[in-house]
Amino acid sequence: MHIAQGVFKAANVNKCIQAGGVFIFWVADWFALMNDKMGGDLEKIQIVGKYFIEVWRAAGMDMSRVKFAWAADEITKHADTYWLQALDICRRFTTARIKKCGQIMGRNEASLTAAQILYPIMQCTDIFFLKANVCQLGVDQRKVNMLAREYCDFANIKLKPVILSHHMIYGLTGDPKMSKSKPDSAIFMEDTPEDVRRKIQQAYCPRTPETKANVEKSEEETLQLVEDPLMNPCLDYLKNIIFAYPNSTFTTGDGRVYTSFATTRDDFIAGVLSEESLKEGLINAVNALLQPVRDHFNTDSNAKEILEMVKLFKKDDHPAPPKSFRRLTLFAESENLGAVFAPVLSARFKLSSVLSVLANLKSALKSHSTVVLWLPDWRSFVLNSLTDVKLIDAAATLFVEALQALAPELLSRVLVLRESEAMLKDPGNYWISVINVGRKFSVNRVQQIDEANDQAGHIIGCLMHVADVLSIGAKSIYCSSNETALHELAAEYISQTGALPNLPVVPTLVSSAALEVPLKPHLQGEAAKEDAENELFLDDTAADVKRKIKRAFCEPGNTEVCPPLTLADCAGLALAGSFLVSRKPENGGDQKFETFSDLRSAFASGAVHPGDLKPSVSKVVEDLVSKISSHFEGRQHAKQAADLLAKSLKKKK
Repeated sequence: MHIAQGVFKAANVNKCIQAGGVFIFWVADWFALMNDKMGGDLEKIQIVGKYFIEVWRAAGMDMSRVKFAWAADEITKHADTYWLQALDICRRFTTARIKKCGQIMGRNEASLTAAQILYPIMQCTDIFFLKANVCQLGVDQRKVNMLAREYCDFANIKLKPVILSHHMIYGLTGDPKMSKSKPDSAIFMEDTPEDVRRKIQQAYCPRTPETKANVEKSEEETLQLVEDPLMNPCLDYLKNIIFAYPNSTFTTGDGRVYTSFATTRDDFIAGVLSEESLKEGLINAVNALLQPVRDHFNTDSNAKEILEMVKLFKKDDHPAPPKSFRRLTLFAESENLGAVFAPVLSARFKLSSVLSVLANLKSALKSHSTVVLWLPDWRSFVLNSLTDVKLIDAAATLFVEALQALAPELLSRVLVLRESEAMLKDPGNYWISVINVGRKFSVNRVQQIDEANDQAGHIIGCLMHVADVLSIGAKSIYCSSNETALHELAAEYISQTGALPNLPVVPTLVSSAALEVPLKPHLQGEAAKEDAENELFLDDTAADVKRKIKRAFCEPGNTEVCPPLTLADCAGLALAGSFLVSRKPENGGDQKFETFSDLRSAFASGAVHPGDLKPSVSKVVEDLVSKISSHFEGRQHAKQAADLLAKSLKKKK
């Protein structure tokens, strides 16, 4: 810990307390994990946190109205509140906006890992979670603090947090701020008197500002709260550390006593006070502040033990790998488990999504003794698919009820799990797994999953999806083809992580592309999304179904791309076991097909014409949506969910 984190922080906390405040120290162990401190070892990070507390006590921090809260503990205790708040913040900002907060981690935007997108989001969440009226942090944190104020505008929060930023102490080597990577740029709380003397004696100490060419200021140089062209670190220590305490005085090396910083500074610039005398006085003053800390760690057995451990951590350039793989573990590793992933929840479900999931469940039950249907409710929230928790709950209810309406016996053999309910069984390990996944991948790698999506929620949603895969630990995963890239990211993560206890196997991926053909496959991009006639929905009326299928692409003999033919398979044959083509006797009469291969051959040869296929498919689909609608009407909670989602759609219009 350097002197700004120790003595300067203690002085600032005391000022806040003297003004009547209660100071909450958020011991950011999870944040250190995301920023790769201590090799990502949470136990070591928490020991360092205890060391910080011991330093502050010894440095004279007034503990009468100071509370210490450990992020990992508090977040886990109140996981539902905390993470919903975090996801709400996340979904409202672009990745580019969050990247601009990268400075809080000492990283530039280009080098950020995906986990470091989560860092500023969590720090912003902390402000609201702790109900903080004032955020007292360094000016280097201003971007994330302003993010919190911006969020207030989005979320209609009238009382915005006050941002009380403190100055960043200059580096003794002449840098705009001190750096732990340059040991001689800062005084550390564990430095010996000899260390302090050496560092200050060789410190940069100009009397006049350096003349610089018209060069754009570095990021660090923009951190000044007050214009200071001199940027003399010795004077900076004097102003912000020595004179930080009330009634402070400064005694120079030659015995002169100053009672104000301004007078000391003026005398130094005028040449009245020599550099040697200034530095000698500063050496004595800094050592006087550090001596109680040294004494504490020499005489207090607990503090001494903590310091020794921290010193060992510093020497360990190659930290030992973690003892086991941390994840939410929902099932035994030996279980023959298959997982079917439902699509992102929405206010209006496509019929193809329901049919695709049913086909996947049927396939999974043939190969696995246990089959899980995973509903990504919170991931749907962060992806902005639905923007209210009540709507998310309604959509999850409606989707399961639609499956129940069409295949009750099949669903009775499936374990339905909501992502939110599962993660809250062990939120600590779940979110640590999210963080660890993010530490493995760059932001750019995760953005490749959907390059057109520039929302921060997309990045976090991808990390959550990988954590979901890890939580289930399935031998096989069944999904729609548009989520293949997500599952491949999970497989890549597991493969790269190596052999650790509790690490699941790389699952086999089974995707269902055939069921996702839109009615107008020639439409692309936004045109495909905006054309309401391109998809069949669960709430379509019989008239809607007839009209849409009548207009659907259906080229005679073309079995490669034929949406009605696909519907005949997944809506007719798959659910009823047969498909009836109804036609007049003069056109060949009715023909019943028991297999899809027979139907496809008949269509390819022209024995079944589009004019015969479309009405027959329409009849099957009309029966399905009618069955679903009747099921909803007969179940109060399903009807309430459907009504709530319908109202939300009307509001959008």
